[in-house]
Order: sequence, then C-alpha cells, then structure tokens
Amino acid sequence: MHRRLPPLNAIKAFEATARTGSVAMAARELSVTRGAVSQQIAKLEDFLGKALFTRHHNQMFLTDVGLAVKSASTEMMDELAAMTERLLGGGLRSGLAISMIPSIGVRWFNRHMAQFLQLHPGVRLDLRIEDDPIDFFRNPVDVRISYGEHLYPEFVTLPLLRDHATPLCTPTFLRSRRLAQGSPAALRDEDLIHVAWRAGFSVHPTWSAWFAGAGVRREPRAELGHKVDMSGLAIDLARSGEGIALGQGLFAESELASGELVAPFGFRLPLQYQYCAVHPRSRTRNSLVQAFVTWLASIMMQPP
Repeated sequence: MHRRLPPLNAIKAFEATARTGSVAMAARELSVTRGAVSQQIAKLEDFLGKALFTRHHNQMFLTDVGLAVKSASTEMMDELAAMTERLLGGGLRSGLAISMIPSIGVRWFNRHMAQFLQLHPGVRLDLRIEDDPIDFFRNPVDVRISYGEHLYPEFVTLPLLRDHATPLCTPTFLRSRRLAQGSPAALRDEDLIHVAWRAGFSVHPTWSAWFAGAGVRREPRAELGHKVDMSGLAIDLARSGEGIALGQGLFAESELASGELVAPFGFRLPLQYQYCAVHPRSRTRNSLVQAFVTWLASIMMQPP
C-alpha cells in the first residue's frame, strides 16, 4: 500500500518552528538558515493546501490546522528520537525533563525522587523549579507538577491530590501552651505563623478560614505573629518550636510520621485546587512519562 506522506524535511522545519515559537530559533536548532526554514514551511503549506501559521506584527501564530499538525509531528519526532536512542544510544541514559512548582520541588519531591530513580536506574532527571505558567515547548518539558487542574487546558492533566491545611506544632509547644485537643479558641495570636502567599495563588488557606471552618468566630491579628512567604518555611518555623503553623499535610508528612510535629486539632481545611501531573498530548505514549506519572499517583496519597 502506497503511503501518501508530506515532505519530511518540511515537517521537521515546521515542527521545530511550532515548538520553539520562532523561525530563527528553529534555524539555529536545525543548523540551517532562516530562509531555508521559511521555504520548508511554505512547501508544507503548499502540499497540504492550508495555512499553518498566521502572521501579525512580526509574530507567528498557529492556525487550527497548524495546531493539529504540530501535535502529530511532535509526537512523530519524539517517537523517532526514542527509537534512535534505543538503537544507537548504547550506554546513553534516558532523560526525563520534569518541571514543578517550588513548594512541591523543595518540600516534597526532593524527599521522594530517590525512590523513582531506584525503580528506574537508567533515567537521568532534568529537574526544574519554576512558577506557573510555563512554556512546555520553548524549553521542552515532559511532565509538569502544578497546583490546579485548570492551568493547562490544552494538555493532558491528571489530578493527583487535594491537600489540606491544619495547625502544626511540636509536642513541647503543645504542652507549654496547654492547648487541650479540640480547643482551637485557646490559640493566641502571638503564636500563629502566617504565610504571605504569592500573587499566583488566588485562593489560599488562612487562619481566618481555618478558624471559621473549626467553628470559631475569630479574625486573628496577623501582625502579632510570625509571617513567612512559603508554606514550607512556616512548617520549619513550627518545627523549631517558635509557634504553630497552618501547614499542609503533604509538606509535613515526614515530620508528622516521626512525631517532630503534631496536629492537635481535628479540623483540616481543604485546599481549593488539586496537585496535578500535566504533560503534552505527544507524550501520552511515552513509556517513561507514563511510568513517572503512574509512580506519582501511587505515592501522592492523602497525607496524615
């Protein structure tokens, strides 16, 4: 059966341009001139009889057809690259580019990544810590761990966990303040550790929301307590005995398991969004990406 295929060099030029967002960057990647890339894109558009890009104010935007061709061509290039590595790579290691929000990277993943590498000793990680949103293609990423199911609607998104926030302190602090279990009204404003959440978090857990959920009508005075700008720092400050933090269970799982920290009150405030694994549709059949996502889902269980 005769296969009707587009010109492969043209596909290669188009895919690099669509992925990098620039003819110049595609030319640099392919070691050809910008004119050669533009000619190949025009050749592919002539072959398909459809425009792949629209151009406005010296910028290029993918058309609907261009988006479809980009998805298919990137998947094809990924599979060809994987096959080439398998056949010619010999002792080369498989690479996995993972991007994640800072709190997950420095508070949770760093404690678990050795487990994944032990299961997949041939993998070499390219780990990036960066805030949402990211560009998956300008600096190619295989998997993103993000907070929120809504951030990347054009990608495959797998919800992993909806975490919670609850007061956390050391057993010594609990005894010194005589905080009877189930009595949140006994908490003093001076002992509360607050998180000054960054602008990207539209809705975040606060002591006011936690008190309301626990049935206590109270608006604590934040200026009387400590304030930090990362949830992990709040947990560290509580672990040092300097107060009580409204901490996330996921980020304090080790301290709770060891007894360094305790959660003296029953009410847990659910976070608005879930932590998710996100990847391009072109990675759906990538066995390493799927192994990583499956592993994530298996260990990111509801924390204590």
